[in-house]
Amino acid sequence: MALIRWNPFRDIDRVEPFREIDTLQRQMNRLFEELMPTTNGGKDIGFGFVPAAEIEETDDTIRLKLEIPGLEAKDINVEVTTDSVSISGERKSETKTEENGVARSEFRYGKFQRVIPLPSQIQHEKVEAEYKDGILKLTLPKAEADKQKVVKVNIG
Repeated sequence: MALIRWNPFRDIDRVEPFREIDTLQRQMNRLFEELMPTTNGGKDIGFGFVPAAEIEETDDTIRLKLEIPGLEAKDINVEVTTDSVSISGERKSETKTEENGVARSEFRYGKFQRVIPLPSQIQHEKVEAEYKDGILKLTLPKAEADKQKVVKVNIG
């Protein structure tokens, strides 16, 4: 007697709750496909991840940190306008190991892009960038008009 794995979706037409679960699963898959497309008409466009970001605003600057491990600085493209930052690049990672006469090769490739709107206008010509240990740090000086100025108000 052979063991057969039970598949509740095999007889989906006969079991109403499982039909609803199957419909929900297809809707969730469609939603994730729309949010992060991995194919375009059969062509792989390769968006594999969205880097995590942290933003901090002070009176004079905006500091932005992004987690982009496994890349070299030359593989990262940063474009800055007065009101947004666009970071893009491509991850190319390959590892090869040989153990007990067995060779194993793994690779990960993928493009990424993230556009971050800024809370204040910046001086985009004076942006400073540092990339170390997989963390990209951007220091974005605020434009003079957007620096918080304290003005004494006379009450009369």
